[in-house]
Amino acid sequence: MRQLSGHDAGFLYADTAHANANVSLLHIHDQSTAPGGVVRFKSILAHIERRLSASPLFRQRLQRVPLGLDHPYWVDDDDFDLEYHVRHIALPKPGDWRQFCIQVSRIHARPLDLDRPLWEAYVIEGLDSFLDLPAGSFALLFKTHLAAVDLHRLGALSSLLYDTSAHPPAPPPPEPWFADSPPGRLSLVRHGLVSTVTSPLRLARPLLRAATSVAPAAAALASEMLLRPQNLPTTRFNSVVSPHRVFETRRFTEAEFESIRALVPGASVDDAVAAVCGGALRRYLDAQGELPEGHSLAAIVPEPEVRPAPPPPGSARRRAEPVVPLAWRHVRLGTDIADARKRLAFVHQQTVAGPDEVALALGSRALAEAGEQASASLLAWSRRLAIRAGARLGTRTPPANCTLAYVPAPPQAMYLCGARLSYFSAILPINDGLGLAFAVTRYDGRLVISPTSCRELMPDPEVFAQCVRDSFQEYLALAQAAARKLRAPRKAPSSSAPAKTVAPRKVRAAAQPRPAAPRASSAGTARRANRPG
Repeated sequence: MRQLSGHDAGFLYADTAHANANVSLLHIHDQSTAPGGVVRFKSILAHIERRLSASPLFRQRLQRVPLGLDHPYWVDDDDFDLEYHVRHIALPKPGDWRQFCIQVSRIHARPLDLDRPLWEAYVIEGLDSFLDLPAGSFALLFKTHLAAVDLHRLGALSSLLYDTSAHPPAPPPPEPWFADSPPGRLSLVRHGLVSTVTSPLRLARPLLRAATSVAPAAAALASEMLLRPQNLPTTRFNSVVSPHRVFETRRFTEAEFESIRALVPGASVDDAVAAVCGGALRRYLDAQGELPEGHSLAAIVPEPEVRPAPPPPGSARRRAEPVVPLAWRHVRLGTDIADARKRLAFVHQQTVAGPDEVALALGSRALAEAGEQASASLLAWSRRLAIRAGARLGTRTPPANCTLAYVPAPPQAMYLCGARLSYFSAILPINDGLGLAFAVTRYDGRLVISPTSCRELMPDPEVFAQCVRDSFQEYLALAQAAARKLRAPRKAPSSSAPAKTVAPRKVRAAAQPRPAAPRASSAGTARRANRPG
């Protein structure tokens, strides 16, 4: 039995009827590589059953503490039903990309059953006429909750379900599994009361550390937001979101983004991605007549996790240290800059954190530890208060205009029942005041940018996706022109170039004797005339 950490429990407490912390992984497979060229649903079901023991996530549910005295616990689900979690649907004809995006958006938006393990998998067939994928491809949509798995571990979760070869060795039969008995209500109440009573004492020290490390930077940041709110303009995406999600995606190659980042010395692929997203926002809002003038929009970028070093041999920790994101980096996207190259240079400058951001990053660990020590009721209340405040402040002084998250993907080609994974992307959660999220995935030489929003804020997701494509094409054209310019000097030492410089010299040399010729002849005649005969 494991207790949910304060950091993870906060995602549960922040869920509302119209915005939850669901996160979905979208896999599309080419079944032509499978034995016989066909993958049956029963084969996928049996394959997943053999992998259930790879992670406790698959068969554990949440056990809430009576009266909300403490954070929930992870306990074995003694009524686990695999066929409830793995479902099979098909797209109606013609099975195009638009129908697919609508279907996965609806699945992603539906809340998970908190009385069961926090995941669902949907096998979607009928993908016959979209992208450049072979006809007959199928998708596996895996949906979970941020309370169950961290954003930066989603790629590892996918790896648990996949093989690295189309013909892996025969797997062993699934092991027998028996659920452990859940804790009794009296035991949960007793532990909850102890936690509630001792919480103020445990909370004091991390709060003091957080105050000393992050207070100066937070005060400076807050004063800037309050005194100069126009520095970060509001857009349609800084509004209350609806429960209806929209999702789109555009695929590129990593090599193309490598060429784009070379436009600015020192820039990274992540900088290039942020600049492309900034260009897409600029195009979309400008077409709507809503582009803020003179001030750049900004994105919140979650940083990778910080894991504490293992204790030295022979030592023990009374309490496990929280595993939390290092910081939420604040990156301005240069949406007020029309020149694409200058926008990329501007975004690259944001990768160097200022003193305030460094202090906030250093203090985030102490703040996270404070969240671990806070009582469940206090943390739940503070999360709900933050959500309401975010919805109100989002239209006035938003902390950011969108989220830009890099979701790790499996490092090598993956297979499900022999079917090769040919497409991988993610669908992120959105919240009130932060109604746009970009998910960026890199897999098998491909880079995918997937925006998520709600239908009321983005009624035309295909138009927004085209803005992403157009922004990318603008950068790609600049990169190709720069590459041609670099290749041009190599062709300069040719036979035609010297001729242009030598020829004028010959003309001048030939022209000089013409006026001198008569003088030479007359002088010669005079000399000959004066010679003695």
